[in-house]
Amino acid sequence: MPEMGRLLPTTPDATIERSEEPRLLCIDDEQSTQVLQALSSDTSQRIFRTLNEEPMTPRDVADELDSSLQSVGYHLENLEEAGLITVLDTCYSEKGQEMKVYGPPREPLVLFFGPSDDQPGLTAAFERFAGAIGLTAVPLAIGQALARLFGADE
Repeated sequence: MPEMGRLLPTTPDATIERSEEPRLLCIDDEQSTQVLQALSSDTSQRIFRTLNEEPMTPRDVADELDSSLQSVGYHLENLEEAGLITVLDTCYSEKGQEMKVYGPPREPLVLFFGPSDDQPGLTAAFERFAGAIGLTAVPLAIGQALARLFGADE
């Protein structure tokens, strides 16, 4: 009889796909509060950066960051509830246990440190900015700004 792991996919087939249109969050949005809370710890930030580079299972994240699976699971739950990560795929352990594969959502988030009343003007300015530099450069510019904000190594 074949092993369970050979009947079910044991490696994820997830890729990171980004929309060209980010979603804008303002500082007075409820989701902005969740985002800031979810990223309030160094561990959450490290997990978030790791999953923005490559989709991974919780076990892979724990191994990559030399952290406990329990700690990683806690932070993954908070990041997912805040909309910062999502389940991109599932795969199975050698024992046949289903594992979620996490990565960033398709739609990037832009956090604006101003009230939602300013959103129409900011959206117009952002569209002009995106048109000037090209839409493909916008997610890169946002990612670089977030990396600087959260102290990621460049």
